[in-house]
Amino acid sequence: MKGFSQRIETVQEYYFSAKLREVNQMIAEGKPVINLGIGSPDLAPDKLVLEAMKSTVENPQAHGYQSYQGIPELRIAMAEFYAREYGVSLQPDKEILPLIGSKEGIMHISMTFLNPGDQVLIPDPGYPTYASVTNLLGAEPVYYTLDLSQKGRPNLEELESRDLSKVKLMWINYPHMPTGAPGSKKILEEIVAFAKRNEIVLLHDNPYSHILSEKPLSILEVAGATDVALELNSLSKTFNMPGWRVGMLVGRADWIQKILKVKSNMDSGMFLGIQKGAIAALKLGKGWFEELGELYANRRKLVWKLADKLGLTYAKDASGLFVWCKVPDGKTAEEIVDQLLYERHIFITPGKIFGSQGEGYVRISLCMPEFKILEAINRIKP
Repeated sequence: MKGFSQRIETVQEYYFSAKLREVNQMIAEGKPVINLGIGSPDLAPDKLVLEAMKSTVENPQAHGYQSYQGIPELRIAMAEFYAREYGVSLQPDKEILPLIGSKEGIMHISMTFLNPGDQVLIPDPGYPTYASVTNLLGAEPVYYTLDLSQKGRPNLEELESRDLSKVKLMWINYPHMPTGAPGSKKILEEIVAFAKRNEIVLLHDNPYSHILSEKPLSILEVAGATDVALELNSLSKTFNMPGWRVGMLVGRADWIQKILKVKSNMDSGMFLGIQKGAIAALKLGKGWFEELGELYANRRKLVWKLADKLGLTYAKDASGLFVWCKVPDGKTAEEIVDQLLYERHIFITPGKIFGSQGEGYVRISLCMPEFKILEAINRIKP
């Protein structure tokens, strides 16, 4: 045995991979843990989605290898979804690449653009996978902060004062995970202009746009964004399909073609039944989103009550699947997380796993039935 790759030393095991083993062990031991840590929707997809999957299973043609680009009907459904929900026109055969989950796309994009030594702008706090993939490829994460009082606007003026000559990619994410900062079209316009001035590829990770959002936004709505930006989107949160692993990458045709070169060497396409289910999901109307929004709004009110009982503070104008909470003075996030887990059997996430700016914060998920959130509230002593 001659040892492992050096790149494995650049990353740690994903936090939830390790922590959920501990939580599951506690549950196996009979401890009634309420998991408010992870953003995995607990709801089922629409019945039409399930029927579309079931009706495909007995088709003899369904079980072979599928196209790396997905069936044409799926790409057309994705294009129609973008036209209907964002007012963005896309060519299904050139500007859309279905993915086995949008997390896969983070690796494919990074492998396509990055060389060792390149730099990548990453929000702090932010989704840990942006930095992990950057490190795995020998590139350098360069962190930037967000102004939560301005809907999560990056400090572009401070960024512009830095040496950006080695920066090749910039990750953005609105509604932002973990803070729920909603962003705005004006902020996206400013970021697009910044990317153009500095010849940076802008990557908008957009899985939460339909969760407690007044108006879903796409980066591609911004004039000129197609020159510098790509967008990842996902059916996981929007349609309660996280385990199905269905996402998409949309944007410049020539960039999509380069990314396809990487993707086609790493997977063999998505099961046909999943594609058919995804098509059915993408065709669901406004009623689906209204019902989903009402359900999450009711859960969020209860999570606010839980946060109040714990002495946490939070913004009420946030979007997405989480409530981002500042811990009270004199306490640390780790103390609160451990006390809740080991004494009250409630699991929430410490903010520091999302970056240095997450220190002193915790994240609480809305992916739990109301009666469970109420139970969590009742476990907290007055």
